[in-house]
Amino acid sequence: MPNDPKRWFALALLCLTGFMIILDASIVLVAVPSIERELTFSAGGVQWVPSGYALMFGGLLLLGGRVSDLLGRRRVLIAGLILFAASSLLCGFAWTGDALVVARGLQGIAAAVLAPSALSIVMTTFPDGADRNKALGIWGATSGVGGTAGSLIGGPVTDGLGWQWIFFINVPVCVLVIALAPVLLKDSRGPGRRGFDLAGAVTVTAALIVLVYAVIEAPASSAARTTLLALAAIALFALFVLIEKRSAAPLVPLRIFRSRAVVGGNLIGMTWGMAAFGLSFVYTQYAQLALGASAIRYGLMSSVLAAAAVGGSIAGQNLVTRVGPRPVAAVSLILAGLGSTVMSLLSASSGYFEVAFWGLILFGTGLGAGSVAGSIAALSEVAEQDSGVASGLQNASFQIGGAMGIAILSAVAVGHTDGLTPAALVSGYQVAFAACWAFVAVGLVGAGLLVSRKRAAVPESVTTGV
Repeated sequence: MPNDPKRWFALALLCLTGFMIILDASIVLVAVPSIERELTFSAGGVQWVPSGYALMFGGLLLLGGRVSDLLGRRRVLIAGLILFAASSLLCGFAWTGDALVVARGLQGIAAAVLAPSALSIVMTTFPDGADRNKALGIWGATSGVGGTAGSLIGGPVTDGLGWQWIFFINVPVCVLVIALAPVLLKDSRGPGRRGFDLAGAVTVTAALIVLVYAVIEAPASSAARTTLLALAAIALFALFVLIEKRSAAPLVPLRIFRSRAVVGGNLIGMTWGMAAFGLSFVYTQYAQLALGASAIRYGLMSSVLAAAAVGGSIAGQNLVTRVGPRPVAAVSLILAGLGSTVMSLLSASSGYFEVAFWGLILFGTGLGAGSVAGSIAALSEVAEQDSGVASGLQNASFQIGGAMGIAILSAVAVGHTDGLTPAALVSGYQVAFAACWAFVAVGLVGAGLLVSRKRAAVPESVTTGV
């Protein structure tokens, strides 16, 4: 509907949906200490609250896009909104930690349906030309703001109303979009008839859950049990590859991985997911449990990371067009590593402007610039028929990386903490911050796979999880 004046109202509605989905991945980090105090979790078990959402979101994202194409994008969007609202209510009314984790998983499933449906409707509402580029730019910016606004919004809500309300606020948003969707959004379907590849989606998601569980339980488990879980995860990943090879409509066509840029870009994207979610999780634990900061104070303390990420992303896009994604990604990763090193110097008596402020600025600047570089690299050499899969894979890599990062750094912190005093807690957090260099190493491998070039073509739309 190129001349339909309602298309900009439709875009606003879709952007509100995208903002809510991305916000829910980050806003919960602020409330984790409050949730842990009120509900019962095993040691390190609270990390499943953010990780459960990210795992289901990332693991089922490509399947959600396929379902949307086959069954109708508006219809699937509305169904996803109903599930998101219902699961948000379950999260808010959760009576135990296990109940909250299950409800967060349901939220992640809903998000995996909503995100590709909303973006597909944006693409069909603005078929081509300058309006499409403008619409995609607004969509990307809205998602980026959602990824960085969690700490600012979550602090006042958690302290003022209670952690339950970070979930309850989703319900009126979902109701509004459900009511206006039939009026503002047109339904559409993807071309051709393709299968769902449910087996592939279930297998890869199960593999990720087993792997994260192995990491979480490692500090308290025997080496034999941890090894057995790791082998089970590897077996499930191998089964997923076998299913994709034999599927008539694979979730991820394996030919896409012949491109070094796709592999390298997705490794970089996964790295940023691990580092951003992992460091934020540890920092909220440090600020609220070791320092005793309120959720509002933590939100203000961490806002510098969001501001630095926005500035870094603007600088990163300009630099990539001049020197290519490889050097920008490499320098950004080193910058984030230096920021995590600064964060590892935090103590139970550190002043904010002595250490944390500078570490967050370094890390956030690297995060913003490096995420853009990785996203552009992951999409720059993809054939037109694979563009949808490549975009979904890039976003899935970031979400899956987020779940892995939280699990790894949580396990590191728990494994190096021998008490509940502020000093004992900080000793574990210090090691966890320093462990971010392991993620940087993975990202540098991805950067090494990218082909060096003088200039890089920036795709029409680059959406990141930052």
